[in-house]
Amino acid sequence: MQEGVVFIVVTLVLAQVSRASLRKPGSHGFYRFFAWECMLGLFALNLRFWNVDIYSTHQIISGLLFSASLFLVLYSLALLQLPGKPDTRRNDGPLLEFEKTTALITTGVYRYIRHPMYGSLLLLCWGFFFKQPSLAGCILAVIASGLLVATARTEEIENIRYFGEEYREYMKRTKLFVPFIM
Repeated sequence: MQEGVVFIVVTLVLAQVSRASLRKPGSHGFYRFFAWECMLGLFALNLRFWNVDIYSTHQIISGLLFSASLFLVLYSLALLQLPGKPDTRRNDGPLLEFEKTTALITTGVYRYIRHPMYGSLLLLCWGFFFKQPSLAGCILAVIASGLLVATARTEEIENIRYFGEEYREYMKRTKLFVPFIM
């Protein structure tokens, strides 16, 4: 019962945050909303196991993934705010305020990967899965991961549109989510 209430309340919040993107199917935010929903479903599915057997291998893996996710998202947000030079006047799509950067960021973690925030969401997603691994959880995690890849690929099209050749060159020397691999 509690899980259902959490799912509904958070879905309403996510829908409010994503309302502009949901009105524009095909935008990166459109896919991101559905990735968030899968992750929320995974969270709700495993909520009752949150503090059960906390020293088990799968719970330790979950904690490590959560820690890496938190570090990556905070580091990425700091870079978006400082060298990214956000400007609320940027109006080339249904972007969240922190996404309205006007300078291409190629330092810090962005020197190696183009989408550290989505990488953070991938870590978070699989952290939710490892709270209590199950077939249903695996299906949700795989779907969320696929949606995050679709989100990143769609955002790349948007970034090419905004930053042009500079972004194409940046793509050649960086990976999508995992440094030196993917």
